[in-house]
Amino acid sequence: MTDIEIGNHLEKLTENSERQFGIMTPQHMLEHLIITFKLSTGKIKIPELVPNEKQLGYKEMLLNTDMVFPKGVRAPGLPDDLLPLRFDSLHTAKSKFKDAVEEFHAFFQANPTQSTFHPRFGKLNYEEWRKFHDKHVTHHLSQFS
Repeated sequence: MTDIEIGNHLEKLTENSERQFGIMTPQHMLEHLIITFKLSTGKIKIPELVPNEKQLGYKEMLLNTDMVFPKGVRAPGLPDDLLPLRFDSLHTAKSKFKDAVEEFHAFFQANPTQSTFHPRFGKLNYEEWRKFHDKHVTHHLSQFS
């Protein structure tokens, strides 16, 4: 999904946007994406892991094929219920999401050889995170298209 397409989706996204799948509200979805972008820049630290063979296979398929995120896939470590909202409004969450995306690109421009930890795939570099974020954002924005 291009930056323009993401911007168009964000513009159309409201508190009343109809959910196509999953349990997240539009604001929960954006706050979830923000957390993932912060993970990719190391702003949120997670325990370092060595991915198992199954995780490495999934990483390979997701990052290096046309595979899309399956509907209903769950992020590791998340509870069954929705997390409490962190921001006061969807408008604020949209702004913070845009900031997180900009911070991601700026972080890797300043640290081009850096790798940071993904909760399932272990260390990812900029290009791997970029592919992951593209598919992850596309998946979640499609919840409300």
